[in-house]
Amino acid sequence: QVQLVESGGGLVQAGGSLRLSCAASGLTFSSYTMGWFRQAPGKEREFVASIMWTGITTYYADSVKGRFTISRDNAKNTVYLQMNSLKPEDTAVYYCAADRSSSSRLRFGKVDYWGRGTQVTVSS
Repeated sequence: QVQLVESGGGLVQAGGSLRLSCAASGLTFSSYTMGWFRQAPGKEREFVASIMWTGITTYYADSVKGRFTISRDNAKNTVYLQMNSLKPEDTAVYYCAADRSSSSRLRFGKVDYWGRGTQVTVSS
C-alpha cells in the first residue's frame, strides 16, 4: 500500500520560511517522479514543483521560482520543499504527489498517488 505523508506545515509570517517533507512508503521511491501541489480555499489545485527520479531535473511554477526549492533523498524515501520569502498568497494546503513514469508529466497533473496534505498559512 502506497503512502505519502506530508509534514512541516504551519503558521508563519510573511517573509518567513518553512520546510515541508513527504515520507513515501510502499513504492520504489527512487524510480518515481515526485512533486508538490497546493490548493487554496475556493481555488483549484495547482502545480508547485517537481523533481525527476535522478534528483537533477526540477520544474517550478512561475509563482514560486526563486523562492521554493524541491529536493529528494532517495535513501530516506523523502522529498522536501524548502519555501523561503513566503507570501500570504502562498497560503494553501500542500499535497505531495508521485508519478511512476520517468517523464515530466506530473507537472501537468498526471499523478498516480497523492498525500493527504499539510496546511501552510502565511500571515501578513
